[in-house]
Amino acid sequence: MLKQYETVFIATPVLSDEQMKEAVAKYTKLITDNGGEIVYEEDWGLKQLAYPIQHKTSGFYYLIEFKAEPEFVNTLEIQFKRDERIIRFLTVALDKDAVAYAEHRREMKASGKKNEAPAAPAKDSDVQLDIEVDIEEAKED
Repeated sequence: MLKQYETVFIATPVLSDEQMKEAVAKYTKLITDNGGEIVYEEDWGLKQLAYPIQHKTSGFYYLIEFKAEPEFVNTLEIQFKRDERIIRFLTVALDKDAVAYAEHRREMKASGKKNEAPAAPAKDSDVQLDIEVDIEEAKED
């Protein structure tokens, strides 16, 4: 069964636009060649790093959201490790809430609105607190 994943990688800042496109094409092709499906891609561009990595202070960030078999993630990460253009990467599995948030974020970006987070579901502790407040108010009456 295909699971949904999100991977962000940081490429070295010395790449040209053409070299960056080649790197992205390599990984999107790797995903689709292994039975995966690209859900969404986003180029975050050149950004400052929080701390130097391999003596570099900036890097090209790129996000790929995809569906694939769980065993494929290891193959993808091995390719990231072997590629000298990639200085950092992170791949995470998305649960149903993260998938819903990602869809909402894409809709907000497409509509041009600010990235407003969807309302978070109530936590049990919030519900418990509301009940306690209602009980206290009832005692006062």
